[in-house]
Amino acid sequence: MRQAHRVGVLGAGLAAAALLAAGCGTGGVASGAQRPDTQAGQQLFTQKCAVCHTLAAAGASGTIGPNLDNAFGADRKQGYAQSTIENVVLDQIRLGSGQVATYTTNKKFTNQTPMPANLVTGQDAIDVAAYVASVVGSGGSAASGNVGTSGAAIFKSQCAGCHTLAAAGASGTVGPDLDQLKPALALAVHQVTNGGAIMPAFKGKLTPAQIQAVAKYVSSVAGKK
Repeated sequence: MRQAHRVGVLGAGLAAAALLAAGCGTGGVASGAQRPDTQAGQQLFTQKCAVCHTLAAAGASGTIGPNLDNAFGADRKQGYAQSTIENVVLDQIRLGSGQVATYTTNKKFTNQTPMPANLVTGQDAIDVAAYVASVVGSGGSAASGNVGTSGAAIFKSQCAGCHTLAAAGASGTVGPDLDQLKPALALAVHQVTNGGAIMPAFKGKLTPAQIQAVAKYVSSVAGKK
């Protein structure tokens, strides 16, 4: 059943619908858990998940992982209970994805970057799952412009989920440890603008002023506690 969950979330439409209909999983929300805090869940999603996933309501347009609006939008329209979607998302957080094979249009298989299991745990995981289930497929946006040109705010909303940077309280492990890398301003601007490897390009997503601000922030605090 765990593999079914993995396919259900990483696939879209019919795969997710079949999973929801089956109702299988790892147990869902524990009976002794606190009531989910969707506001806390939104903050955690922004910090930990937004860089990899698309979720319109969170202003997230990551392409490393599945588009969550596409994966669950049809299920929402078909009337699946929010609690059911919440439990599927919670299971995916707990299980991670492993190394996922993807069949491309040129008839070749490629491997997506795996989602680690337990990226958030305990009540935090419940809060994130509840937030995603409450907004997924509903549209809306929270544009990156809302963070203005604060380099620290931009980093926390767009980069902290993947990178470690002590000054920002970030401990992501998907991308390089910036405290170790200590990038110069020019390198940081180039990387944020153009992306590289699994990192998406932020040109067009962030304004030139925002790119300059976050690059300057990273280059000025990297390696400092």
